[in-house]
Amino acid sequence: MPYPRKMRFDLTDLRLFLAVVDAGSITHGAADVGLSLAAASERLRDMEALGEVTLLERSRRGVAPTEAGEALAHHARVILAQIRQMHGELGEYARGLRSTIGILANTAAMSEHLPEKLADWMAANPRVDLQLKERQSVEIARSVAAGHAEIGILSASADMAGLTVRPFAIDRLVVVVSSGHPLALESSVRFADLVDEHFIGLAAGALQDHIDAQAGRIGIRLKTRVRLRDFGAICRLAGAGVGIGIVPDTAARRQKRSSGIAIIRLSDEWATRHLVVCTAEGAELPVHTRSLLDHLAAARPELRVEPVQNPSVEQ
Repeated sequence: MPYPRKMRFDLTDLRLFLAVVDAGSITHGAADVGLSLAAASERLRDMEALGEVTLLERSRRGVAPTEAGEALAHHARVILAQIRQMHGELGEYARGLRSTIGILANTAAMSEHLPEKLADWMAANPRVDLQLKERQSVEIARSVAAGHAEIGILSASADMAGLTVRPFAIDRLVVVVSSGHPLALESSVRFADLVDEHFIGLAAGALQDHIDAQAGRIGIRLKTRVRLRDFGAICRLAGAGVGIGIVPDTAARRQKRSSGIAIIRLSDEWATRHLVVCTAEGAELPVHTRSLLDHLAAARPELRVEPVQNPSVEQ
């Protein structure tokens, strides 16, 4: 009679499984823990083979844990929480060594707000490295609450369950067009009035996903001529009359003189977002992480944390 096999899951297995469960996607879960899709898929298959049990229900819409998967997720959270606590306590004895802080941020925070805010702090803390990843706000909320990153910067309209939240910045989206475009004479415009325009979009990222989701909500698919990698390129092509773009107001104003664009306020409520910085509720943060959090959340009386509004589409 063969001896029954023992389940031997390492910490990478547990982190991957939780990331996949929290994201509802093997692709996004793999990215959160720094694994390729192929490597993550192989690990998950091996976990199910070792346990001789199905842990995930797979469908075209993503993945969801089975009853066995829910049990594994519960134990994995307990184990990883204990590991984090151990690291935190040992870290007090390791001052002077390099450390890394994980930050998840949406597109606007990553490109428009973080570089300036991080410069002084990183210069004053030369032994701390940052691991920055761009994600949608709903993913950031889930990942930070689950402990996959220490700090998240996201839209205040995402679901904040399990998070401690502080104000960070205001992000306003605007429309950029050439100075000769008929819309250049307008001071504001509704998104629904742009359905017949040709767009210049972002090649990828949480902001473009957000814009595409808003188009889907009103039943349209944007007519996109080209997708580019940064806001400056979008503004330059918009100024040349190639199409129109939607970018953060800060990026548009920075590019206005050199690109010859006109800037029009996007009047939809979703176009003005209050960004917040968050950590997991009750998390015991290391000294450097607390310092960075306080720096990012420096008091801004004009900012506020808004209640949840359509968290399924807020990015």
